Amino acid sequence: MSRVLKRRQFLQGSLAAAASVGVSAVRASAVRTKEDYIEAIVIGSGFGGAVASLRLGQAGIETIVLERGRRWQITDAGDTFSTYQKPDGRSTWLSPTTVIFDQVPIDVYTGVLDIKRGNGIIAYRGAGVGGGSLVYNGVTYQPTQELFYQVFPRTINYEELDRVYYPRVRSILKPSQIPDDVLQTNYYLSSRIFLEQAAKAGLKARKLDMAVDWDIVRQEIAGQKVPSAITGQVYYGINSGAKNSLDRNYLSMAEATGKVEIRPLHVVTAIEESDKERFRIVCNQINEQGTVIAQKSFVCRYLFLAAGSIGTTELLLRAQANATLRRLNNQVGKFWGTNGDGVGAVITNGPTNPTQGGPAATVIEHLDNPIAPVVTEQLTFPIVPEGVITSVGLAIAKPEGYLTYNTSTQSADLFWPSNSANNQKNAQALEYTYQLLNQANSTTLAQPLDFSSTAHPLGGATIGAVCNTYGQVQGYRNLFVVDGSLIPGSTACTNPSFTIAALAERCMDRFLNRST
Repeated sequence: MSRVLKRRQFLQGSLAAAASVGVSAVRASAVRTKEDYIEAIVIGSGFGGAVASLRLGQAGIETIVLERGRRWQITDAGDTFSTYQKPDGRSTWLSPTTVIFDQVPIDVYTGVLDIKRGNGIIAYRGAGVGGGSLVYNGVTYQPTQELFYQVFPRTINYEELDRVYYPRVRSILKPSQIPDDVLQTNYYLSSRIFLEQAAKAGLKARKLDMAVDWDIVRQEIAGQKVPSAITGQVYYGINSGAKNSLDRNYLSMAEATGKVEIRPLHVVTAIEESDKERFRIVCNQINEQGTVIAQKSFVCRYLFLAAGSIGTTELLLRAQANATLRRLNNQVGKFWGTNGDGVGAVITNGPTNPTQGGPAATVIEHLDNPIAPVVTEQLTFPIVPEGVITSVGLAIAKPEGYLTYNTSTQSADLFWPSNSANNQKNAQALEYTYQLLNQANSTTLAQPLDFSSTAHPLGGATIGAVCNTYGQVQGYRNLFVVDGSLIPGSTACTNPSFTIAALAERCMDRFLNRST
């Protein structure tokens, strides 16, 4: 058996993300507390929730952030997160096994990475104070105006986003490109090869803007910090502190206002209309093993939903099914998409150091692809053998997916038409890009492109369907969606985090400047 065939078989069994069904929080003898009133509540602390909490705090509005996950503070010992080599419960949200790479038995714990297994797709999402920023690659990527309007309505002014809101987010996340001295180390060999292969194929390639502290990466290289980014430890969290996750900027700034309190390990179970345009939020406080230790109820004047595409949509669908938000329309759960995510792996000649040098630092932009615009970003992958380079492709996925509420499980079911004409077109476009790379570099695909999972679930409470262009839910003056649920399936060949945050900044500006 040839070396290439062995690699193909290995990748076929490994790259497709194996996932286990998450374990629901176990109900114990919970104590129901009295109902508290708070001016504003934010559900979730990812990119939308972090923006909302900071701007509410700066406006002097008393705010509570309810986050289902725990807080993850970087330690001097460099042992905050689990590693790929020794995964434990910290890796995965309330599951008896890990959910990516290999299904390794672990203790059930409120870990950082969660999964939603749907019909036709698997969606990954973060859990913890900082949401998806704990487990993402730090890519801070702005779409072009032309592609933006292939997804979003013209009622959103791209020039205003470009002039005001993207720079505002950038000023806090402080993204930067990988410095040349770091890129030239052996840890980032795959990134250099990726750029070289693109140049040989005549494709545009460049460094990505990353929410990464490259000085800390330099300290890793010098042996002054635990090796983490340089060894590709991305999806369970980076122990050195090199990743500028939201808990270290937006959320810490929100808490510093003295008006914002973040409550980790609070799982929201219900949203109800109260009186006088107020809302009642019911939640379970859990411990780190998922056991319910208290049931709580809050009433607020302003409610901001930021639990991510899956979480926010599920809360709205449950409220609709239980008639606790009677004015929701029948568009809730629709217009969901995967951002066109597709994983590829190329077998090349010579060493690649494929498991090291993270997070994703380089991108090939093939926006003039004759089939459909695509980009592909080089990734580190802990299970990839030497001689293989992995990457993720992004395209413009039509919002053809949807979520419905399952009353028997009291959760949302996810559906994705994986073989739709648009998805096949995107797959062909990405394959065309890889063909150019392979022809120019004498490389080969290790396996067919894998579109079975997404790290970028988007939609379910979208602009123009469930919400207006400023995130206000139709029929409710004081209910807002500020996360990826707003976005109809795609952020136009870019990673969503930057656009989610920019749109949230725009939503909060309109909210704070309106007559209340």
